[in-house]
Amino acid sequence: MGLFATRTRRTATVDPEAGRALSDGERLGLPPRFEAVGEALASGSGSVEACSVLGWELAQDGASLQEVLDALRATSLEVVGQEPHFEDIAALCGAWSESTLAYLHQMSCEDPMTGLASLAHVRTRLSELYRGELRAEGSTQERFALVVADLPDDAGLGPASDGHLNRAMRLARLGDAARTVFAGTETLGRLGENRIVVVVARSSRLGRRVALLRRLLDQLDLSGQPARVWIEGLPPTDDGAAMLLDELARP
Repeated sequence: MGLFATRTRRTATVDPEAGRALSDGERLGLPPRFEAVGEALASGSGSVEACSVLGWELAQDGASLQEVLDALRATSLEVVGQEPHFEDIAALCGAWSESTLAYLHQMSCEDPMTGLASLAHVRTRLSELYRGELRAEGSTQERFALVVADLPDDAGLGPASDGHLNRAMRLARLGDAARTVFAGTETLGRLGENRIVVVVARSSRLGRRVALLRRLLDQLDLSGQPARVWIEGLPPTDDGAAMLLDELARP
């Protein structure tokens, strides 16, 4: 019988022997890390949550989806003598996928929809600046700043099904305008769905460049509302900069 085979419909993970504890023999026969799932199956308390937690953890540890599914099947057969229920499979796969996607987003340097650097990459760039303070003249707080540009709200973006694409397109146009002004070695990154950040060196020209960016954005069709642009000072420490980025990334 296949992994997704179904039997008479009943509540997921409930077994005629529910309410018991795992025997020592059953526990020894379980795949590594699946003890909590086995205990939940044996007790009948519901194993969806245990599958979800384990799916996330195993993905973080580098386990493949096939390995995870095979282990779930072996656990279910060992404890309740039947194939795993769909709800357990869905919870395990969903958590594994979310964990893998979160890892890829963290590792990615560039957002594929907009061409802007990821938030993780901006954090890394700032950390490099703070670590290099001993070799530089002056502190990172004195030498660098953030230029933040914020799009108008989502009014007028069209149907909900098109909203994500429309926001990404507007953010890409915002990034293009920022690259026109900051065309050197500056790091341009994405902060959420409506905001970008540029890591810039402080200079006497910074104010004029920010004013130029405002003028360029005024020429763009951004739902008929002006975009906000401002200079954000950096805190004295790397940890403080990470907290500032997190705050700026909030809606």
